Amino acid sequence: QVELVESGGGLVQAGGSLRLSCAVTGTIDLLDVMGWYRQAPGKQREMVAGLRRGGAPKYVDSVKGRFTISSDNIKKTVSLQMVSLQPEDTGVYYCNTYPPLEQLWGQGTQVTVSS
Repeated sequence: QVELVESGGGLVQAGGSLRLSCAVTGTIDLLDVMGWYRQAPGKQREMVAGLRRGGAPKYVDSVKGRFTISSDNIKKTVSLQMVSLQPEDTGVYYCNTYPPLEQLWGQGTQVTVSS
């Protein structure tokens, strides 16, 4: 059974950094097709970053140059390094496959960026 557990969120001032981590239990093949998603208050969930083995990472335009997605097959984790955070980056961040599988949505981790 596959389970995804996100961590690393918190409260940070604008311009600050956070590193999110997603622990993957179950089949390690998932690490080849993983993504990070976020849901801002009052908005629909959106893809922030996607990673597929053999391909270039994909990012939503608003985070290009500031966010970096990576995976570690030994640790079975997927990370999202976020720098130069802005208030509009506030939301609950989730990891899932890329594209996402409905049954894998977890609790997410809250990121709050103050101005």
